[in-house]
Amino acid sequence: MNSSANLSTSAAATRSESDSFGAIDVPARALWAAQTERSRRFFAIGTQLMPQAIVHALANVKRAAADVNLGLGLLDAAKAQAITTAAAQVAGGEFDDQFPLCVWQTGSGTQSNKNVNEVIANLASMALGGVLGGQRLVHPNDDVNLGQSSNDVFPTAMHVAVVLATRPMLRALGDLRQALQFKADEFAPILKIGRTHLQDATPITFGQEFGGYAAQLALAEAAIRQQLVMVRALSIGGTAVGTGLNTHPKFGAEVARVLAERLGEPFVVADNLFAAMAGHEALVGLHGALRLLAVALTKIANDIRLMGSGPRAGIGELRLPANEPGSSIMPGKVNPTQVEALTMVCAQVMGHDVAIGFAASQGHFELNVYKPLIALDVLDSLRLLGDAMTSFTNHCVAGLEVDTQRTTELLNRSLMLVTALAPHIGYDRATAIAKRAHAEGLSLREAALAEGDVSADNFDRWVQPAAMVGHDHSSSGP
Repeated sequence: MNSSANLSTSAAATRSESDSFGAIDVPARALWAAQTERSRRFFAIGTQLMPQAIVHALANVKRAAADVNLGLGLLDAAKAQAITTAAAQVAGGEFDDQFPLCVWQTGSGTQSNKNVNEVIANLASMALGGVLGGQRLVHPNDDVNLGQSSNDVFPTAMHVAVVLATRPMLRALGDLRQALQFKADEFAPILKIGRTHLQDATPITFGQEFGGYAAQLALAEAAIRQQLVMVRALSIGGTAVGTGLNTHPKFGAEVARVLAERLGEPFVVADNLFAAMAGHEALVGLHGALRLLAVALTKIANDIRLMGSGPRAGIGELRLPANEPGSSIMPGKVNPTQVEALTMVCAQVMGHDVAIGFAASQGHFELNVYKPLIALDVLDSLRLLGDAMTSFTNHCVAGLEVDTQRTTELLNRSLMLVTALAPHIGYDRATAIAKRAHAEGLSLREAALAEGDVSADNFDRWVQPAAMVGHDHSSSGP
């Protein structure tokens, strides 16, 4: 809590607050009031609180609403100024300890909307000379919540919070994509054996392989950015059921405009407020793009894990950074811990996607009442993916090295180089050479000469791994 707040100096442990259900004791120095206190007592479920990102977004909406209501002549200047100042403080995180409510509450997020209303009302009231716990000069419903309903404000806050939380995730994604492309360029000339079905295949370069990883992330990023367009459409102005009852007809559009200017995002009012409040397809779509990213990251991380397996009994083509001891019993063991952390995050994101899809399908009539769950899981996925990608970039990808001796050894031992002979001697004769080499432990060259189908000069001319990799194709796109 902000130590400079004009809080009650009473020594009493509690103060009495009232709402339509009667009186209830509230912690003496708490900035919330009766409705928050009831919710705090009735929803003691787990340890997960409403995400601070949602609280801050709600405060940003309240701040914009006060500005708009002032402009529409619905709120006097003194109250509007006090509310906007208090809301800015809450949005800036100065009073985070005043939002104690569990995320597992009413499915519309009403309790948290009331919590924000009460805290802002008390701060604004004290700024105007009122006393905490006394007769408030700013009313949480009539003034702070003017022209709003939890049913349109909370989903608006969900979208605002998610859009803002996507920014650091996209930066982390861009950094990882750039790091992979850097490795693609660094490793471009290094030949390696390709693998399909986890079996030896024809050669490729490390540059081609890592360029493919960067391209996968570019595709995921494009999908996320495309879905963000829908998330920037807000439900504000719909009030209770989407009809806009008890609000000014210009209120929603004006609030979206103020939020867009203040937060630097092109927020607009949704074309259909009924759909925006009863369904959450925009967030389902965005999280589907996050799932796509998690799928790509899992594939990339697992490839790096396998190429770094060993160091002596595995593939061993890559050397992963040794960041910490890997075993409490095996001295000197080093594990691919950054890969493990990233893939666990991706598994969690895929699980969140299932929960979000089910929750969003439960929009009965004019309201979906799984909103806190949807908000919690989307925000958690964004935070986890962003943090995990940053860690993976800095502590794994940046330090990757190719073991060229091991890579060359595996390439030269590969039987699939025989593919280069097929255009010259036919598939069946090339197959016989590969089978003989495998059965007798011969090199491919030795087997080819033993079969008598290919001369030494022709083998050396036809079987050149560097000529088998085709075009580079390692660019990740724009």
